[in-house]
Amino acid sequence: MSRIGRKPIAVPKGVKFKIEDTQVEVTGPKGTLGVPLPEGIKCRADGEQLLVERESNDRAAVHGLARALIQNAVTGVTDGFTRQLDIVGVGYKAERQKDRVVFNLGYSHPIEFPLPSGIDVKVERVNKPIQQYQTTLTITGIDRQQVGQIAADMRGLRRPDPYKGKGVRYANEVLKLKPGKTGK
Repeated sequence: MSRIGRKPIAVPKGVKFKIEDTQVEVTGPKGTLGVPLPEGIKCRADGEQLLVERESNDRAAVHGLARALIQNAVTGVTDGFTRQLDIVGVGYKAERQKDRVVFNLGYSHPIEFPLPSGIDVKVERVNKPIQQYQTTLTITGIDRQQVGQIAADMRGLRRPDPYKGKGVRYANEVLKLKPGKTGK
């Protein structure tokens, strides 16, 4: 039995939901998200809660997944999701322009990163005890998967160097730096 799938989803005040055969649509103060339901999974309302049920034990593998996706949608439309990236390195920087972020990451050209709708990026400098720290990017949105994917794509522009630690990294990422060559 799926332990996660059996847990009820508490729906806070101000959040409305519409249950269809193949999708659950969640609307809240921050926006609207639709979650597709896998085949063999049903969702029903029980007062101020949503219950995710499966028709047979054949769909046990996606029972907890469907429940977690609906819970993420409820959390997203009420609170939203946030990821932070740190840019580390001398001369490395990012600048927010209308619908894109422009990175200077040590390449011969600036990199323009277009932002999809529903994603907001804030560029700021915060005091951190990281050597050669430059700026912090705060990525916010209501869709957890989209926020995580944008953060991963931005990190992929210049991954942290294993020797000096320069590059774009997650704010809570711990880097174990490799020792350099030693002279005799």
